[in-house]
Amino acid sequence: MKIHRAVIGAVVLGFPLLAAALEPSTGVRTTPLLETTKSWDGKPIVYPKGTAKITGFLIEIAPGAETGWHTHPVPSFGMILEGTLIVALKDGRVKRLQAGDALAEVVNTAHNGRNAGEIPVKLVVFYTGIAGKALTIKEPQGQDSHRRKRP
Repeated sequence: MKIHRAVIGAVVLGFPLLAAALEPSTGVRTTPLLETTKSWDGKPIVYPKGTAKITGFLIEIAPGAETGWHTHPVPSFGMILEGTLIVALKDGRVKRLQAGDALAEVVNTAHNGRNAGEIPVKLVVFYTGIAGKALTIKEPQGQDSHRRKRP
């Protein structure tokens, strides 16, 4: 019980210090990019069970190129640094993202990303996965999903 009280005390006492460290000051500016409990398709974000592992990538997609249909079995979030990306779901929903846009990616839902602009798309993506579990699963090429009409 003493450990439990000590942890609660540390959290309560440390919280004001944490909050103060995040408040804007002369040399620090904080700009919210994303705060959500749901992915962009409206489903709740659920963290997987297991040993937590965070992985980040800078992804570049050439003009006209596509990611191919794939799923992510773990939550991820990203921000577009440059270019225009269109992400499509099989049910026809589409998300158009420009430089500066952030989103919580869909989980266990097939989707395809396409660079709809004339410059490379550059995006940073962070996956909140678990050790030993894949971050991305490509759909088999034989499925008709990759032949869907482009948005």
